[in-house]
This record gives sequence, C-alpha cells and structure tokens, in this order.
Amino acid sequence: MDLAQILSFSYEIGAILVMLMIFLSLVRALLGPTAQDRVTAINIIGTKTLVIITLIAKVYGHQYFLDIAMVYALMSFITTIGVAKYLEKGALD
Repeated sequence: MDLAQILSFSYEIGAILVMLMIFLSLVRALLGPTAQDRVTAINIIGTKTLVIITLIAKVYGHQYFLDIAMVYALMSFITTIGVAKYLEKGALD
C-alpha cells in the first residue's frame, strides 16, 4: 500500500464519519426544542456537506467540485441569515 492509497482511504473514512455527524445533527434538527436549535443544526448540516464536497474533490481530483462547494457555502449562508431574520422579526423585510 502506497501513500496515495492510504490518503484516499483516510479521506473516505473521514467522509463516512462526517456523514455520521450529519445524521446526528439531523436528529437535533428534528427533535430540537426551539427554532434556534433547528437553525443551528441545519447550518451544521450545511457545513458538513461542504466538507464532504471538498473531500470528494480531493479524492477524485476534480477541481470543479470546489466551485460547487463555494456556491453551496454561499447558498447555505444566505439561507441561514434569511431564516434567522425571519425568526427574529417574523418577516423578511
């Protein structure tokens, strides 16, 4: 086993562990007692998804996945800000 195979295997294990963390955050999003808990859990899920997309870019060597990750990060950020504003004011004015 050479270094490239070891790194590829560790990236795959890392992606699996991050997916497990996503499912734990999903449980918090579903069972969260307050809306703020749910928003935080959904933001964590978005961040972990960004990490998985970046790992996929590294494993497969396709740099355009990083562009997709950037767009996904911007969409996640804007969505989180919009939901937080709606929870605070009751409208998106």
